[in-house]
Amino acid sequence: MRWATCIALWLAMCSSASALATGDTFCDLTRGPDAVSVTTETDTGNLAAAQDNWSGMGVTVTTHKTNGGLAVDLKSPSAAAKHVRLQWKTAPQTDWKYLGDDWERAYGDLEWKTLENVKVMPWYFLATDGTTTHGYGVTTGPSAMCSWSVDTNGITMDADVRCGGTGVQLGERTLSVCVVICRQGLEHENPFQAAQAFCRQMCLKPRLPSQPVFGFNDWYCSYGKDTAEKFLSNVDYVVSLSPTNGNRPFAVVDDGWQVKGDAGGTNGPGLWFRTSPKFSSNLTMPDFAGLVRNAGARPGIWVRPLIADPDQPREWRLARDRNYLDPSVPEVRAYVRQVMARLKGWGFELIKHDYSTFDLMGQWENKGQKDVTRDGWAFADHSRTTAEIIRTFYQDIRDAVGNDELILGCNTIGHLAAGIFELQRIGDDTSGQEWARTKKMGVNCLAFRAPQHGTFFAADADCAGQMAADSVPWEKNSQWLDLLARSGTALFVSFPHETVRPEQTEAVRRALTSAAGPQPTAQPLDWLDSKTPSRWILDGQEVSFSW
Repeated sequence: MRWATCIALWLAMCSSASALATGDTFCDLTRGPDAVSVTTETDTGNLAAAQDNWSGMGVTVTTHKTNGGLAVDLKSPSAAAKHVRLQWKTAPQTDWKYLGDDWERAYGDLEWKTLENVKVMPWYFLATDGTTTHGYGVTTGPSAMCSWSVDTNGITMDADVRCGGTGVQLGERTLSVCVVICRQGLEHENPFQAAQAFCRQMCLKPRLPSQPVFGFNDWYCSYGKDTAEKFLSNVDYVVSLSPTNGNRPFAVVDDGWQVKGDAGGTNGPGLWFRTSPKFSSNLTMPDFAGLVRNAGARPGIWVRPLIADPDQPREWRLARDRNYLDPSVPEVRAYVRQVMARLKGWGFELIKHDYSTFDLMGQWENKGQKDVTRDGWAFADHSRTTAEIIRTFYQDIRDAVGNDELILGCNTIGHLAAGIFELQRIGDDTSGQEWARTKKMGVNCLAFRAPQHGTFFAADADCAGQMAADSVPWEKNSQWLDLLARSGTALFVSFPHETVRPEQTEAVRRALTSAAGPQPTAQPLDWLDSKTPSRWILDGQEVSFSW
């Protein structure tokens, strides 16, 4: 009789809202949360539940199932909402490992962690015992900066709905905060393939290049001190080593081509409308792009659209820091579109835009912060969330560039850029001078963000580069070049041809040839136990590297 009673109690627990909905280790988040709390500018507290509605403090949170996920809506007509937190009461596996993402680029610290070491996990997370891997997250393009935490009390999602660092003023508008989704892993499923499958589930409409992206970027062989003449010489070198038919290499001129705003003012139409005399005294940028194309490459260009010109109005400037522009201001939006349309009109086929997360948020997201920016400031448009403003900024860039040219986001937020940009820098800068930095930022970020390649966008793990022939140990750098070239992701080399030795030239030739054609995404094998995996599956074959 006692045994029957225990069974009845166990069945009751499993049918309750706080029990796992599917399987012994999986929590079905689409069943709805067990508790909802809100922080506004004046208060923090739990909301009262009434079916799929939670209300209190002048705020109402509503959930409903949609397309296999759980949609979360927010109404806050009078209160300035800052955070919405949903909690699912469950018992996470204490002997499993957990992997989260980063807010924007990763900074070399991604890894599978034990439960007691889990901190803030932006956007989504995976849980595995090595044979079964579950996924939990939000679909791409949300209207809030969403992060996750897991502890012995259960799973919690925090939706940061602030406008900058203050509560958003929605008025009568209902905010579609996000769509929560989850994926139950299959028994004996490869964790990497489970991660890829969940990334596909999070982004139903990725925007991808029609061909693999490869070629040259001048940053790590010049660090902003290039000239048009040297650049074109390196383009000739890269083109000579690339396949002669079909897919053509890109040649991307990075920071340094433009007139610097701190060099005595712009004295004219702006940072991004004229060529620096140090880069070229006799070539216009349309002429320069034409020479790149005549050399057999596709021209690309770098831009930092939210840094302010000295002559731009104060009303355009960001309240947090007047050195940067506020993309919620209509005139700034028009200016950004003008800049991007100008670069396209000059003939550039790939536009790499950079620094916008730092320029907007005021911090690098490499310290596991819960919040992407400090409290106490707001965008000019107080009625929209940070995520909404950033996503609109990205869409403005897309609309100005059009559908034929490629956009590469650097220091941009992948979960907001997915479906808008074709290419995304997934990690912080590698190096043309320091191997330790390339190992940390390159190998780590490629390993743990490779599941986003081909599912969110085409991933760019940054360059294989060097300032001179021996500025980075070739024994190590050649391995990074080889991994990138056979990873299926974008490959940009940054080698100064005048100092490259013959054996290095042959390695670059092999790399460019490999990267020009489609390949399966590289899979790290020892990533459950290493931050810089050395064992990989490349095109169906296991390859070991000595980092």
